[in-house]
Amino acid sequence: MTIKELAKLAGVSHSTVSRSLNDNPSISSETKERIRDLADKHNFAFNASARSLSTRKTGTIGIIFPELYDHYRNLQYLGLLLNSLRFTLEKEDYDSIVTFPVNSHSGQSNIRKLIRQKKVDGLILVITDIGEEDWDILRLSTIPTISLHFKWKNHHYQEIDYIYTDHCRGGYLATEHLIKHGRKNLITLSEVGDFIEYKERTKGFLQALETAALPVGDKAVFAGTCSFEYGYYFVKENRSLLSRVDGIFAQADFTALGCIEALKELGIRVPEDLAVVGYDDIEIGKFFRPHLTTIHQPRERHTKLACQRLIALIKGEEATEDRLQQVIEPSLVVRESCGALK
Repeated sequence: MTIKELAKLAGVSHSTVSRSLNDNPSISSETKERIRDLADKHNFAFNASARSLSTRKTGTIGIIFPELYDHYRNLQYLGLLLNSLRFTLEKEDYDSIVTFPVNSHSGQSNIRKLIRQKKVDGLILVITDIGEEDWDILRLSTIPTISLHFKWKNHHYQEIDYIYTDHCRGGYLATEHLIKHGRKNLITLSEVGDFIEYKERTKGFLQALETAALPVGDKAVFAGTCSFEYGYYFVKENRSLLSRVDGIFAQADFTALGCIEALKELGIRVPEDLAVVGYDDIEIGKFFRPHLTTIHQPRERHTKLACQRLIALIKGEEATEDRLQQVIEPSLVVRESCGALK
């Protein structure tokens, strides 16, 4: 069916059909809904290229994910975040292009490619940092952009819209919960490197100890790869250290689950002998025994706010000068590995 045939069927003009399917505010909601229903019924779809030429809009959002998405230990949480983004965008009738910052074969910037070829109307950046060349073209293009989940290592994130989790607060909540259960000899397992989110979780851990007037030993913070293997082998290789520990804050759920598995093999009861709290609230934590107490990152709220803001910018409904910069508090999910207070 052509657009002219659809217009004849609807009893309206060709331009009315076009404006209705482009969500033009000059057309009433009733008319737009009736025309969309007819279009769906007769399998009519706008030609994306033609629409792009006439409206200068593609109806597509670019989502840039970091290369670390390739690693299984990061796949669980980032996969949930991506699914939430795609679901939210599809609900608003937007398509998405999901890619990494750099083409792994050519070494060329995918961010610059999407902008220069005008393939997307806006960008959601779920990346740990941005290169200077990418930043320059992003800034000069004025394409609506929002940074999500990761706080960049450079200062540029302060110049665009962003939505992050308050990881310092998350680390504090996890540690506070352990302390409220009477745990006074605590350690935390963090990620090696300069990831800001793990630094902030460690900061929250230390602040909670200070608030409770608990001593911080020289062996309270350990760093490795936040993976199941790291948690498992840390416990196995530090049996003597654990004899003085009654609580572990593992800064990733996979690490926490590895710890619990090794503790069970050593005959150390969780939570009776040693309590464990994780971070991220991935689905698999509900199925291990004991079920994992963890910190939930509000990804559903993150993605809803990010998509709403980006679409409003694309449609010109909000001013780009008024930044949306939110740091959202996570929440504690209490399960068996450090259960509810009696």
